[in-house]
Amino acid sequence: MNTIRTFFALPIPERIARPLSDCADTLCEFDRGLDAHWVDSSNYHLTLCFLGDVTLEQVTELEQLAREVLADQPSFMVPLDQLGYYRANPRLGVLAALISDHEQLYALHDRMVNIAKKAGIRYDERDFMPHVTLARLPAENRFEVPEAWPRPGLTTPADSVVLYQSRPGERGSIYTPLFGINLSA
Repeated sequence: MNTIRTFFALPIPERIARPLSDCADTLCEFDRGLDAHWVDSSNYHLTLCFLGDVTLEQVTELEQLAREVLADQPSFMVPLDQLGYYRANPRLGVLAALISDHEQLYALHDRMVNIAKKAGIRYDERDFMPHVTLARLPAENRFEVPEAWPRPGLTTPADSVVLYQSRPGERGSIYTPLFGINLSA
């Protein structure tokens, strides 16, 4: 059975990605072992929910469910107010833009998780938090945590939810939108 690797995310507009990339650049000096694989700013997105491998039939079901569930979802703004190190899983850490506490974003995250579960996807909720990946590092790395992290002070719109396919590429992951749903204004 053919499967593809997928996740739900909010796209990050270029006008937000550029200054976020500048913040990421300031972290390069702390990558003492050159362990970080920096994400190109054109690939920035705010991950809501990582689904892992799904079938093409599940993609169709995910789209149908997402359109129903998100029909009444209003758009909102999300503050990208802090940078930090986030342990994504036992093998991988990420440097990411994080959201301190945002009720609407976490409610949207919960909606996306419920959609995944209704589509029969076994979702592992362990320690996940919505984030924008700036760099990936192996769990064992020599990244020197800065005493004071840069503060992005950015706000990005949550005006559409996209299901992306993730494939490995020569210079990092390649993200392909499978479908997108605009949120109401």
